[in-house]
Amino acid sequence: MCYNAPMSSKQDRVAELEELIKKYQASYYNGEAEISDGEFDLLWDELKSLSPDSPALKKIGTGPDVDGFPKARHLIPMGSQDKASNPQEFIDWAKKMGMETQKNTPLTNEKTRLTKKFIVQYKLDGASLELQYEKGTLIRAVTRGDGIIGDEITFNARRMSGTVSKLDVSFTGGVRGEVIMTHAVWESKYQSKANCRNAANGIMRRKDGQGCEDLNLIVYDASAVDDDRFFKDELQKLDWLKKRGFQTTETKSFTTAWEIIDYRDETAKNREKLPFDIDGLVVKDVETDMADLRKARPEKQIAFKFELETAFSVLREVIWSESGATYTPIGVVDPVRLAGTTVKRANLNNPDMIRAMGLKIGSAVSVVKRGEIIPKIEGLAPVPSSEKTQEIDFPKVCGTCDTELVDGGTRLYCPNLQCPKRLLHRLEKWVSVLDIRELGEKLLRQLFEKNIRHIHELYKLTTEELSAYDRMGELSAAKVIRHIQTKRELSLSAFVAGFDFEGVAETTMEKLVLSGFDTLEKLRAASVTDLSAVYGLGEITALVIVEGLKECTREMDAVLKTGVISILEPPPEGSQPLRSLSFCFTGELKTMKRSEAEEKIKSLGAQAKSSVVKGLSYLVTNDISSGSSKNKKANELGIKIIDEEEFLKLISNAKDTPAQGELF
Repeated sequence: MCYNAPMSSKQDRVAELEELIKKYQASYYNGEAEISDGEFDLLWDELKSLSPDSPALKKIGTGPDVDGFPKARHLIPMGSQDKASNPQEFIDWAKKMGMETQKNTPLTNEKTRLTKKFIVQYKLDGASLELQYEKGTLIRAVTRGDGIIGDEITFNARRMSGTVSKLDVSFTGGVRGEVIMTHAVWESKYQSKANCRNAANGIMRRKDGQGCEDLNLIVYDASAVDDDRFFKDELQKLDWLKKRGFQTTETKSFTTAWEIIDYRDETAKNREKLPFDIDGLVVKDVETDMADLRKARPEKQIAFKFELETAFSVLREVIWSESGATYTPIGVVDPVRLAGTTVKRANLNNPDMIRAMGLKIGSAVSVVKRGEIIPKIEGLAPVPSSEKTQEIDFPKVCGTCDTELVDGGTRLYCPNLQCPKRLLHRLEKWVSVLDIRELGEKLLRQLFEKNIRHIHELYKLTTEELSAYDRMGELSAAKVIRHIQTKRELSLSAFVAGFDFEGVAETTMEKLVLSGFDTLEKLRAASVTDLSAVYGLGEITALVIVEGLKECTREMDAVLKTGVISILEPPPEGSQPLRSLSFCFTGELKTMKRSEAEEKIKSLGAQAKSSVVKGLSYLVTNDISSGSSKNKKANELGIKIIDEEEFLKLISNAKDTPAQGELF
């Protein structure tokens, strides 16, 4: 059987994700991390796509110093790697990187000379750490934290095997590595901990440093401050690290994808013989690309994971989750244990997947966890179910407008562009992206019921019209209208994301912008082929974007024509003048909303922070002499406090200044 679940499925998943994030964040800071950083990132990304305004997202990496360690900023963001869980996903990445992907194709001498080289390293299953040096002397060691700010645990790091406190050269920059515990040490001293990773993570955060001598630091990367050409390539970098006395991870070089696939299979068979845990391989372009390394998810490297744990169950039901116009199938299965958790529901993705598997209610199925977190029905189990089976019913009409649904294979959706559910969802998304807090959910629904169905119609509202609504006096109405009419400059990514293309988040659009599709005109002129060539996008998402842009052309133009909303001009090619800076805003700004100020600095490469932390560049406030907690903390940490006028001067100068430091 099947039934429509317009909101409950999504809301249940959001609540589940929020609880998981809260739980894993607490265990991470208490030194008993239950999942890897990459697995945590998958939870974060899924929650962000389902509920961008979730309070849980605002707490990650920005809360109080739970463990009492001071905070410090990374020299280069410690982002997450994209991942491949099977050979086909890896080959898709390899093709985009220009790697030879044909199996058993001998390379001629000429082709060997021209073929790109890639290095492959063990993906260590430990805790990330960055050692920061100044003129060859270790000055601090910083944990991964939120990828930008981490805990400074220098005292503990100095006690670990593999940490070099004084280099034999005058080097200013960072060295990246993984803190691990060997199997032998765990077996002899720490079996009360769940595994080596948990033990290492807990010990490295002990305030007294006790036990840190039982940990090893294995390094794999380095970067020099203000010198992107310090290392010629990744092999030279590793050689340089070895000469400095660091222990480096196992590294091999390959030129074809199938060589790497074979090496991965061989490594997976023998990994139990290694003295420490690994959970896959890291594949990198041999050429060092610092611009790519600074991205939240570098494109020129990928984590090639080992095969996922699989469990077998029986499909009992399919529910259809509605989000905007799309109906997404979710399988309900008999409970099974996977990667330490009980799984009851698993993704089915789309109608084509159901048909390709020949899936039926009562079928025996194979269930895996993507990234060991997100459950997915991968296929039929090797042994068929003995139970009676029945066909899966697909919804035929939209539950909101009764329009016949379109089965596009990769997507089941309502084609009615004026479907009330679709239009309301878009309005909600727009208000969320623009952070118009005065326009709450109840008021927005009232507006919708009064025939405000399109985004540009919000900007035609008057105080007189709004004051006639329930519980809305003239003063309240005037306040709402004032905030709606506040002029805003949005990044192209935020502007397009506000139109609620199915499954297309702001981070997805940022990939396109960084790949050169940095104006609305360029996006509109792009084909599905053009967009799908961008690494990490895929043909389905590219099609959704192309169709969405066509569908919303008139609406987007109407919004821009109001004069209230404008799109930020892209910075000159290669220009991110504020990329090494971070800002925290407190109190009310006079010339713009806080969200608009954050958009401006992001477009110039800076980071927006919600709290005052060590390493913050500027605290922006119009009450510099205030005794607020943020002002006090900024003064204690020696962080510069500037007012709105100085901030505007800074970003104005930044557009014409290539330097990446103090601008005044």
